[in-house]
Amino acid sequence: MVSLAKAWTVTFYGALALMVALGIWDVFFGYEENKCSMSYMFEYPEYQKISLPHKLTRQYPAYELYLYGEGSYAQENKNLLLSGIPVLFLPGNAGSYKQVRSLGSIALRKAEDIDFKYHFDFFSVNFNEELVALYGGSLKKQTKFVHECIKIILKLYEGQDFAPKSVAIVGHSMGGLVARALLTLKNFKPELVNLLVTQATPHTAPVMSLDSYLNDFYKTVNNYWILNAQDIKLSTLSIAGGFRDYQVRSGLSSLTKLSQQTQALSVVSTAVPRTWASTDHLSIVWCKQLQLATIRAFFDLIDDDTKQITMKPKKKMAVLNHHFIKYPAKPFEEIPNIVADLTGTSKWVPVKVTKWTFMAFNESYAMYFAFPLSNHRKTYTHIYCRNSMLDTQSWIYGCINSVSMCTQGVDLSWKTELLPTMKTFMLKLQDYPKLSHLVVYVPSTNGNKFVVDCELFHIELRTVQLPVTHLFSFGLTSRQIKLNSNGLFYTVPLMNFGQIYQAFKIDIKSKCASTKVEKNNVFRLHIPWSHEDMMISSKAPTSTEISLKLHVAQPENDSHVAVFHMFTSSDCRYEITVRTSFLQILGQAIV
Repeated sequence: MVSLAKAWTVTFYGALALMVALGIWDVFFGYEENKCSMSYMFEYPEYQKISLPHKLTRQYPAYELYLYGEGSYAQENKNLLLSGIPVLFLPGNAGSYKQVRSLGSIALRKAEDIDFKYHFDFFSVNFNEELVALYGGSLKKQTKFVHECIKIILKLYEGQDFAPKSVAIVGHSMGGLVARALLTLKNFKPELVNLLVTQATPHTAPVMSLDSYLNDFYKTVNNYWILNAQDIKLSTLSIAGGFRDYQVRSGLSSLTKLSQQTQALSVVSTAVPRTWASTDHLSIVWCKQLQLATIRAFFDLIDDDTKQITMKPKKKMAVLNHHFIKYPAKPFEEIPNIVADLTGTSKWVPVKVTKWTFMAFNESYAMYFAFPLSNHRKTYTHIYCRNSMLDTQSWIYGCINSVSMCTQGVDLSWKTELLPTMKTFMLKLQDYPKLSHLVVYVPSTNGNKFVVDCELFHIELRTVQLPVTHLFSFGLTSRQIKLNSNGLFYTVPLMNFGQIYQAFKIDIKSKCASTKVEKNNVFRLHIPWSHEDMMISSKAPTSTEISLKLHVAQPENDSHVAVFHMFTSSDCRYEITVRTSFLQILGQAIV
């Protein structure tokens, strides 16, 4: 009996150790490949050390402040006669001040493109690569040093025509927490920081609670932000890296529970338009797609009157939403011009069918295709269009009381959403009762080939619920649905999917009428309670396997449902199968 008990004990702990090992393997190796491009410099980087007051160097002997530069820009600023917009980069745990290079280099190239009408000066703090994620005793010291650095940076601009009165801060990892801690200093003036962008910062709690200093620092910072949420006016963007970042889980980067203010936004890099990629904890500082989005936002934040980052809270959030939440494939405009002139020599073509495709190639003149809406409102709820030409010009309009053509239309292109291989437009007919026509503009192509598709449909006929499998089904059972209609868009609500400990595999098989030409498909997992969407591009006919996991659990009072959006080909039929992934559940449990 004793030997039998020992055997059961050994078996139990052996099985437990195996599950832990499998979970660890999934965390460290069970993620997507790195889709980020490396950001490069065109000239040799230079880090100019900023001279600090003797009292400050004596108080903080291990810390330093640097100005980033390249080529002629670096040479011109040797004497620190600066005229740009100051941005301060704060490295994280064991981070280097040289990690500012990607942002600084991309911003310099962008400034060159506009002949230095505006430009940014990127500063970086050297924290001597301290391990503040393991020992929090240095965090208060770092915070106080950053405060002094901000004042020193602003003094460099004194006497300039458009001297800045505040700085923008980009904080990586624990550097983002240090930036938030500035508000807790008794003598800190909040107006000294006008924008905060954090990259893979564990805001809600330490990754590992190893000492009381670290826990006390978190408690002080987070309690301040929670208790003073209504008074904090600092526009803050938190970017998480997704599942590739196994060091800081993306759920820890969410500011939702810490700040109820409208000036805080949290997003996962997989959901950022034109990025759509998960980043590991270090690549988030050099991922070209993500840094481009950040720099584009910085330039759009500039106020033409002050030549500095705008002080308007609404504009700040509008810019951040434009570049990090939903990009309409148009350059940012604070007040978009929604009235468009549709006159000219373009040809007008009425479209009387409910599903329409136009392939443009070597068209010598522009055309307007007009879709009458009045006759379809009782039968259809939505009209959907997509365009494979990924430019930024307006392409879709609404007309009122039009018969064959209209001279002016409402520019609906602002409702476009850019996806990896197409830009899409969805209009709910009920929301626009006065529109008589929808007009699709196709420019002269000059040899460019692209395809435009539109269709009217009833949303209920394109919505198919898919209940997920039980947690303890271990992948042995599955649930399946078939989409046999020839639609371009489907909505698949994933019922009973809202917890972090859940994990599934979805397999999408497509069969097409013609196999000679591959069709572009885009699948999107949309999580309505947090910005952590995931985009997957694929070709049809093929089989595509997708992992379904969450970073943030569904709040108790939230009634939304996770949704799988399918942007498909009308030539194909789709079969969707979902089953529990026990291996990924173990990985979710580990982190």
